[in-house]
Amino acid sequence: MNKKYLFTFLIVWIIFVLVFSADAEQYDQERQLMVEKQIKQRGVVDPQLLDAMLKVPRHLFVPENLVSLAYNDTPLPIGYGQTISQPYIVALMTDSLKVEEGFKVLEIGTGSGYQAAVLAEIGCQVFTVEVIKILADTAQERLKSLGYPEINVRWGDGYFGWKEEAPFDSIIVTCAIDHVPPPLIEQLKEGGKMVIPVGPPYSLQTLWLFTKEKDQLTSENLGGVIFVPLLREVREE
Repeated sequence: MNKKYLFTFLIVWIIFVLVFSADAEQYDQERQLMVEKQIKQRGVVDPQLLDAMLKVPRHLFVPENLVSLAYNDTPLPIGYGQTISQPYIVALMTDSLKVEEGFKVLEIGTGSGYQAAVLAEIGCQVFTVEVIKILADTAQERLKSLGYPEINVRWGDGYFGWKEEAPFDSIIVTCAIDHVPPPLIEQLKEGGKMVIPVGPPYSLQTLWLFTKEKDQLTSENLGGVIFVPLLREVREE
């Protein structure tokens, strides 16, 4: 490579590094604002959870055309009729489970993989089920590329959970259904917690926190939410 081309290459490389560094700094600042304004000010203060949400690059879990909105206080579409949840709802659901490092957690509704990544950053052993194959495959590739190869992703009907890996310390359901699936109750460990939106599709639902005690569930109402429905048809698309 002659000196002229070498000089041009170096200039292009320097510009690339500067732009990349500026973008990374911008996203870091947006994440900090997200955690401070959207999460801490609403009462979620668990330091492990806040640290996890500061670390996970949410902008890499949304479609490219929506990257500028990644840290806004809103859910976003990720294709195939699915969404990535509002940051506060991710925090609220995770905080309600009181997960700790080493907990075995089942997630129903992988989506883009963001919720699974937050759980993994806390130190949980994560098993996540997605009914739409392309989302399951894409999430698995994304999670591996971002340094979460330990997250287990399955393509299948989340209604039935993941029986082979049960029991679970915690179960988090990120899609709505009009009742609590019996297989999930069975797969929840005694003393374990499950958070799940219950209610009609595309309408106001109730976010419930259930605790399993002597094969029965005690409940706590966490408020109104709107989630996409839990799909039962396993899709290739």
